[in-house]
Amino acid sequence: VFLMLFSILIGWHLALRIQSADGGKKRKAWLSLGIGIYVGIFFVFKYLTFAAEQIFLVLYNRHSNLRIALPIGISFFLFQLMSYLFDVYYQKASAQKNPLNVGLYISLFPQLIAGPIVRYADIEEQIEHREESFGLLSKGLLRFSLGLGKKVLLADYFGSMADLIFPSIESASVATAWIGACAYTLQIFFDFSGYSDMAIGLGQMFGFQFSENFRYPYISKSVTEFWRRWHISLSAWFRDYVYIPLGGNRRGTKRQILNLFIVWLLTGMWHGANWTFLLWGLLYFFVLLSEKFILSRIRIPALLGHIYTLFIVNIAWVIFRSDSLSQAVRFIGRMFYGKEAGLFDATAVYYLKSAKWLFLA
Repeated sequence: VFLMLFSILIGWHLALRIQSADGGKKRKAWLSLGIGIYVGIFFVFKYLTFAAEQIFLVLYNRHSNLRIALPIGISFFLFQLMSYLFDVYYQKASAQKNPLNVGLYISLFPQLIAGPIVRYADIEEQIEHREESFGLLSKGLLRFSLGLGKKVLLADYFGSMADLIFPSIESASVATAWIGACAYTLQIFFDFSGYSDMAIGLGQMFGFQFSENFRYPYISKSVTEFWRRWHISLSAWFRDYVYIPLGGNRRGTKRQILNLFIVWLLTGMWHGANWTFLLWGLLYFFVLLSEKFILSRIRIPALLGHIYTLFIVNIAWVIFRSDSLSQAVRFIGRMFYGKEAGLFDATAVYYLKSAKWLFLA
């Protein structure tokens, strides 16, 4: 809580400085200071433990004793504070003179812990001027209930299945491995989109209109389309505040590839401090690069595009879910080679029977 309050006060003060500064250099200097502070906080609390562990393993062949607790919601509230400074810098919004209004924007509990990442420019007017009504309350309750159902009835069930299969992958059959991968693919969607639904619904109850964060991502016919539909607020944040300021696709092909690499490296890092998240981000970098420069020249039938997309997404979620790179490699290997358990076993039959109605739903 104190870290969040400190971050809010820094953002409130620096936004006023950016707005009142005379000259582009001073404005950029205040912006750079703010972004530097937030990136530093982000690194210390999210990555310093991981970095220290890797350094100690390489230099001293032992584990580090450094353990820094991860503050709840830090990835979301720091990104929102950075978007606040960016929006003031680019004159898309005015700096708040009242620190309590900045505090409301950052600590707004419906979306604080699990998103969506709400841009300050999008709700600037709503902070001081919004209306509550029974109609919005009703809509919000319905949307909240839908999200709660996704989370409790679907995500938690599929999550318990994935939690049983992933640690025991060594003895699993090919079918069981695919069931585990599909279970996690469904879990992460219903969990995350369920939280977004609940946040949007709670926001409506209080008169806030938050942007949609998911648009049926698993109906996509390409991985590029998937990322236009999945965690929309994060993709848009990296596009507007990292990719475009770096030059986007305006400075030639080599610079565009470098910009995409930086974006997907940062996307992987944003999700967590583990080599699996970095590999996950880089996998999407290579796939999206292939789609942009190679597959875009080939006409792929819609059905094949859909199958190919879900295949890539499933493999990527296995990497994302795994505790280590070695577990990810073992799991993906088991999806294509059954060893002693073979293609199908009694465990796969059990999971299919016990979860058949939820899989069908």
